[in-house]
Amino acid sequence: QVQLVESGGGLVQAGGTLRLSCAATGIIFSSNTMGWYRQAPGKQRELVATITRGYTITVADSVKGRCTISRDNVKNTVYLQMNSLKPEDTAVYYCNSRNSRGRESYDYWGQGTQVTVSS
Repeated sequence: QVQLVESGGGLVQAGGTLRLSCAATGIIFSSNTMGWYRQAPGKQRELVATITRGYTITVADSVKGRCTISRDNVKNTVYLQMNSLKPEDTAVYYCNSRNSRGRESYDYWGQGTQVTVSS
């Protein structure tokens, strides 16, 4: 069974720092692109950052310069380091694993971890 389990969320003050973790089981972790997405109340889920199996990184403009994504293929874990947090960063953060083969791709999702940034 595929499982993605997020941790590290919580309540922080504006300007603070959090590091989210996502531990994966049931997949060949090193073969998949890993990512972080977030969803604020009443809004659609949006991309935060992704990292491919070749360590190519994509970061959304909204968090560029403040967030760093990384992966550890030994621990089967992907991380999201978030600095200079803003109240606008408040959302549920979801871990994503994508396996792409030609035109076809398959996504797995974690249950999410809440990040709340206070003023």
